[in-house]
Amino acid sequence: MSRFVALWRALSMVLLAAFPSLAGAQQQPAKTVVLVHGAFADGSSWQKVIPELQKAGLRVVAVQNPLDSLENDVAVTRRAIREADGPVVLVGHSWGGVVITEAGNDPKVRSLVYVAAFAPDTGQSAHDIAGKYPQPPGQQTFVKDADGFLKVSDEGVRKYFAADLTPTEQDVIAAVQGRFHVRTLTAPISQAAWRTRPSFMVVSINDTIISPQLQRDQVQRAKATAIEVPSSHVAMLSHPKAVADLIVKAAK
Repeated sequence: MSRFVALWRALSMVLLAAFPSLAGAQQQPAKTVVLVHGAFADGSSWQKVIPELQKAGLRVVAVQNPLDSLENDVAVTRRAIREADGPVVLVGHSWGGVVITEAGNDPKVRSLVYVAAFAPDTGQSAHDIAGKYPQPPGQQTFVKDADGFLKVSDEGVRKYFAADLTPTEQDVIAAVQGRFHVRTLTAPISQAAWRTRPSFMVVSINDTIISPQLQRDQVQRAKATAIEVPSSHVAMLSHPKAVADLIVKAAK
């Protein structure tokens, strides 16, 4: 046993010397949180979480993804990671979970946080994992235009997408929502970052956009640290303190 321990220590020293930046990222607490919004949204969807993270001493960057392809969303997110100060906690809501699963392989990423989000495995798309569960009723309120871009109807926002927010907040979400192209849903992940990074997950138990059971099954598969909140799909807006607290935990 002593010979094995000595060999392991020697190998560890060699690896740390060869990859100092990776070693540092794994040992240091995260300094920056990169927030990735979901479909039909933009960076303002994190407006209630951002002040909580800043009060905890974390730098925060909320990306503005185009939502027209996985490739383009990942490119924007990787740019934000590259520009971030120090190790990063990468957070994704909804479709943003697919984006962070791909972009999270960056060596600066310390941990991942999924908020009512998809967490596909290597080779899987959002469509692949969602197709194993009954279709949530909120998805029936998606409207597709002639170019293949989706939006949520105003009624869908009020009744399903953000059912636990105030009418004023619901109206804002309906007005500012980004259009989301259908091709994103079938784009597969090349390497699932949650297999090599500590993962944290927020399960929205009243979600009618992404199945709560799908979210719970992902927690088990990723062996993630998880919380459950009695929320609609937009947990970061209806339960911002709980979401922020989990992100702060992931940063440590």
